[in-house]
Amino acid sequence: MYNKELQNLLEEVNKCFENINSLKDLEELHTFYMGKNGKITQINQLIKEVPNEEKREFGMKVNEIRTIFNESYENKKNSFLDEELNKKLINEAIDITLPATKISIGAPNILEKLIETVEEVFMSMGYDVVDGPEIEEDKFNFEMLNIPKGHPARDAQDTFYIEGEELLLRSQTSPVQVRTMLEGKGEVPIRMICPGKTYRRDDDDATHSHQFMQIEGLLVDKNISLSDLKGTIDVIVKKLFGESIETRFRPSYYQFTEPSVEVDISCFNCKGEGCNICKNTGWITVAGAGVVHPNVLKMSGYDPEEWSGFAFGFGAERMAMLKYGINDIRAFYNTDLRESRPFDREEVE
Repeated sequence: MYNKELQNLLEEVNKCFENINSLKDLEELHTFYMGKNGKITQINQLIKEVPNEEKREFGMKVNEIRTIFNESYENKKNSFLDEELNKKLINEAIDITLPATKISIGAPNILEKLIETVEEVFMSMGYDVVDGPEIEEDKFNFEMLNIPKGHPARDAQDTFYIEGEELLLRSQTSPVQVRTMLEGKGEVPIRMICPGKTYRRDDDDATHSHQFMQIEGLLVDKNISLSDLKGTIDVIVKKLFGESIETRFRPSYYQFTEPSVEVDISCFNCKGEGCNICKNTGWITVAGAGVVHPNVLKMSGYDPEEWSGFAFGFGAERMAMLKYGINDIRAFYNTDLRESRPFDREEVE
């Protein structure tokens, strides 16, 4: 009984594609046979009525019919698609001898490119890139950095306060260093840098901005000294300005490091002979740094008798201005293409 139905369906499937002349007709045929109520679908459901001893043969026959239909369907569909593509190629041919349309290509922001370069160098040395909140608490921005209330350094920072004197826009990225040390719970070494926006009350001009990017770094481990800091600074300076650049330290003072130093690099423009960039000194100041103050370590949970470390920080805009010969810090933030166009993709790479 079922053998005859299956045989008739097989013969029907073998012939049903002969008069199909379009993709639309093909899809309708597919629905007719393979849809929810299609003929092949329906006959497959009859297997529950077939005697057990005939089920295997019945199933194999239905699968054979389904396979034949699907193969014929795919072949026919591919044939239609190829034909359609060939028509498009003929009708939509492009004359490659015509002049090309010039497409403007965007370039990476110079400042972001410099920050990415610094991140890559430090990550290669095992440092983590860490982020933190720009709206910060006073205790992280000042107190835990050895700058208590009433300290003159708070006036020098000229901070943007939001709520009284407890909530503020961070005046430095050093609070992220404190938060990272607290997470270490005084037990693990720390190697991190934190690039990020900082805010200080300042008049905007060619060399100053109320908002600027800092890149600060911190290493806390055992037996860390100024020589470790010097070697680390050398690596990043040579990467940014060339292998011939030298560094030197000058004594300075910061509340959160002791001893503290100013970092100078040999002038890459005049090679030490004196020019307007280095103010005829042969050296350019690029960063502040030092050995982490014992009070900062202690407040962050690290025993200064067991742990030591170094910290450094520099302005990303200043480094980019030196590297690319930019005279106005506002060039990083405005949209005047006359100023940004000279720093195209090739120059920045």
